[in-house]
This record gives sequence, C-alpha cells and structure tokens, in this order.
Amino acid sequence: MTHEHPGAAPHGRRLRILTWHVHGNYLYSLTRLPHDFIIPVLPGDSPGYGLPGPRIPWGRNVHPVPAREVCREALDCVIYQSRSAFEHDRLLLLTPRQQALPCAYIEHNPPEPHPTDTVHWFRHERGVLVHVTAHNALMWDCPDVRTQVIEHGLVAPPWPLYTGARPRGIVVVNHLHRRGRRVGADLYRWCARQVPLDLIGMESEALGGRGEVPNMRVAGYMADYRFFFSPVRYASLGLSLVEAMMAGLPIVGIAATELPHVIANGVNGWVDNRPQRLVDCMRQLIHEPALARRWGQAARETALARFSIERYLDDWNTLLARLTGGWEE
Repeated sequence: MTHEHPGAAPHGRRLRILTWHVHGNYLYSLTRLPHDFIIPVLPGDSPGYGLPGPRIPWGRNVHPVPAREVCREALDCVIYQSRSAFEHDRLLLLTPRQQALPCAYIEHNPPEPHPTDTVHWFRHERGVLVHVTAHNALMWDCPDVRTQVIEHGLVAPPWPLYTGARPRGIVVVNHLHRRGRRVGADLYRWCARQVPLDLIGMESEALGGRGEVPNMRVAGYMADYRFFFSPVRYASLGLSLVEAMMAGLPIVGIAATELPHVIANGVNGWVDNRPQRLVDCMRQLIHEPALARRWGQAARETALARFSIERYLDDWNTLLARLTGGWEE
C-alpha cells in the first residue's frame, strides 16, 4: 500500500465501506474515493477474496481483513459486486445489523441468459443497483429497485501516450478462448487471419496471444499499436477500451451494447456489425497513420470528457452521501 489517504469526503463524513476484490482495475478507481475500504480476504486467493496485490499501487485507505473477522468491523455501508456475495456470503459473514446497512450493488455486466427478460436478483430496502453503462440498465429487468448509472472513471495519463509505431491492432480480452462467441473469440480469429492483430490478457497464450500484461503497464503497452480492436458481441464497456482511448488509440469494434454511443464513425474510430467493413477499416488505419493519430486524439478527448476520474468520484460521493444520509426521492 503506497499511496496516501484520500482527502476529506466532499459531501459529508469519511465512511467505512465494505466491498469485495472482484475487478482489480475497477476497485482501484473506486478506492480513490475519500473513504476507507474494508476488503475481505481468504487464504489461497479465492474468487472475490484475493489479497489486493502489488501490481496495483493501492492507497492506504484500502484495508484487507480476514473474511471471518468482518463481523467485528464498524461499517457505514456495503458495496456488493457479485451475486454470490449478496445472496450467500453476506448471510455467513455479516451480522444482522451489517446486513441492514445502506448498500449499493455494482452490476458490471449485461443480463444473461436472456438480454432483455432476465430479472435482477438484488433487493434491499436501503439499497441501490448501480449499472456501469446505460445499455446494461436498459436491458436488465429491475422491478421495484432503485437504480442508477455510474459510468467508468479512470485516471488519464497527463499527455497522449500514443505512438502508433507498430502497424498492428491490439486486442485486450481476458480468457477469450474460454468465453467464446459472446466476447468475439471467433471474430478475433477471423480478423487475425486478414490483418495483423496481437492479443493480450489472461490466458491469451491459448490463442497465440502475448499473455497478461501487468495492470499499470497496459496503457503504455497498447500505445505503440496503430489501433484498438474490440471483437465483443455482448459484454459491458471494457475498462481496457476506455484506457486505450485515454492513451490516444483509435477504436475499431463491433457496434454492440454501449460502444456505438461512445464511438462516432470517422471521428474517434469505427464501429460496424459487418466484419469485412471492420477489416477494411483496420487496413486503412494501418496504411494511413496520420488518420489513425487523428482519430486517436479524438478518442482521447472523448474519454477525458466522459470517463474522467473526477466525474466518477463525484458521482459516487453523491450517491454514498444520499445512501448514508437517508435516501430522499
């Protein structure tokens, strides 16, 4: 833990918040809030209970606690990030008083198995369901549940990292070979036979990729590539895509879920549902580096305006103040 404590909370007192280590990069943004975060851990890095590791420079406001000792912690609210934590683990780990605390549930994904008729399981009289994209909020069926959209927020590099010197595209998807068509494994393979693409992410070696790149080095690693390609058919807007935009890469991707509302064709990238058109666009960016740089600069401007860490933290501070201060409709 290397960073100093965040400053005082702008909307009220400093809070003690319980949450789980589910998505490392997302948790890093969340813990930049000016509050203290209690993170339950279990031996052996069990899913959702891993110790926040040294690859991310966690702040001193991040406090790992053995899961079975969480019941002794003084808490102000809880942020759930998985179905298992909300439906099962909280009943085992938290006291009745802790279970009744104001809470939020961050839904990181669109609904499955059905894209419109899946009912969300979160119910809590003092809770709010937080979606990370407007598309997700639209698709989930959330009857009689308070909901809010808080889009991603990332710390931007102070200047564009982009060089585009490598005339190839970069793809960033974890476990692509196992997750299959939903995240575009077939599209990646098809496109990679026609244009030069490199894949990074967990287990990317299974598809001939370059392996996992440490979290804090991903932006700099991507910056040498000519463009970022997203083959994803159905998932949330990836943090790596936003990170690529902030680094100054143009985006090429499937026109699905939230992406068509982030990328404007011919401005900051290109989205399409016709794979051949995407291949044609990627070839154009490879042959026209000035165009790639122009689109990439526009992508960075979009990301700075829409996904700034300042906007993200303000959204969360406002929500937490409402939750812990008594929700008023």
